Amino acid sequence: MKAAKLGGRALAALIAGALMLGTASAETLRLSHNVGDTTTWHKGAEKFGELLSEATDGEMTVRVFPNAQLSGGDQMKQAEMVGRGALDLVVTSAINVTPLVPEMAIFSLPYLYSSYDEVDATTQGAPGEMMAKILLEKGIVVLAWGENGFRELTNNVRPVKSPEDMKGLNMRVSGPMYIDVMNALGANPTQMQWSETLTALQQGVVDGQENPIGAVIIPQQVYEMQKYLTAWHYSYDPVFLGVSKAKWDSLDAETQEKMRKAAIEAMAWQRQISREATASGIDFLREKGMEVYEPTAEELQAFRAATKPAFDKWAGKVGPEIVKAFQSAIVGTN
Repeated sequence: MKAAKLGGRALAALIAGALMLGTASAETLRLSHNVGDTTTWHKGAEKFGELLSEATDGEMTVRVFPNAQLSGGDQMKQAEMVGRGALDLVVTSAINVTPLVPEMAIFSLPYLYSSYDEVDATTQGAPGEMMAKILLEKGIVVLAWGENGFRELTNNVRPVKSPEDMKGLNMRVSGPMYIDVMNALGANPTQMQWSETLTALQQGVVDGQENPIGAVIIPQQVYEMQKYLTAWHYSYDPVFLGVSKAKWDSLDAETQEKMRKAAIEAMAWQRQISREATASGIDFLREKGMEVYEPTAEELQAFRAATKPAFDKWAGKVGPEIVKAFQSAIVGTN
């Protein structure tokens, strides 16, 4: 009887130990992104976490931190933190990585793209792979490309139908390239963290901002603070889901494959819901009281001509080889 009791206790101890080992082996990865928890960025990040947990039977989970919380609200700092292994994962847009990797400005050159087909030919093709190799040199493994989208202009002063209408507007921008674009248009740009922007718009510190409709303007309720929107499609901004190379190298090949597969599926879904929200977004914004202007082809050409100095300056920073690869992929879709 005593032996049986001891055997039972020993068995219980073994089971408890096994459970503790199982718990110890489970890992929670931290993922940081720039914007709020109502956005497609956040939804895509959470989708990735769900898929990864499912693929690894709960051995790997993801905790998502919106509004660049883990980098003190500094959205530009996130990629650098991932690169040195201080953060596990990031969902961020190309333009936010330009201080670390100037070549990433290629995606957002003014009027480089005119359609989603052209975008997909670069992000999902050889040009995207080229940029992933450059990011790898900075310690970031690109798992998949998602979408922020075509950036549209909002402001509270007047309808913008021509470059002349931009003159004197105080515009919030997210990165250095957009400062040059706004200067070329005669506006007064201010680089500002997104976490500070909504308050700045409410208080009139800035007159306007530019961001994609489906990914940011609608879910962040920018329409509650801005009266006018110009759908000028002047710049495209992809997002990518990246993991620290240090973390990546610590994983076995099977887990790496599961992580990449989860990322590709999550970002494909994120692109889809962003585009769906954008497609219905113009009507939604009009219903919410925004005055929406859609420029003609001739008016868009005037904006393209006005922003060419910024295009040329940043094309020089990016490098001719990269610009040629992107333009060749774009031409191939037409």
